[in-house]
Amino acid sequence: MHRVRRSIVASLVALGSLAPCATLAAAPPSHPRATTTSAPDATPVNINTADVKELMKLEGVSHKVAEKIVEYRGAHGPFKKPEELRKVEGIGNGLWEKNRTRIVIK
Repeated sequence: MHRVRRSIVASLVALGSLAPCATLAAAPPSHPRATTTSAPDATPVNINTADVKELMKLEGVSHKVAEKIVEYRGAHGPFKKPEELRKVEGIGNGLWEKNRTRIVIK
């Protein structure tokens, strides 16, 4: 029985020593931060006072769309209800649905 175990261990060691080093280098990092992504920020965003940078915290809002929100607000005044954001070019149903719980008016 001990011979079998030694034989298996010896075989495994031999196989391990024949493995190319490149496969070890290609292995993903073991540090948890390097392999996981953080959850999207769930902080509410006041669309009447938020600047471009803060508007970009909304999921799917690019710099260009954030600028359009600020421009729309400047041309039409403050939003009276969150749903009015959908009038801004670039704010479609998908983007609205992803963020509607975070969009606030104060």
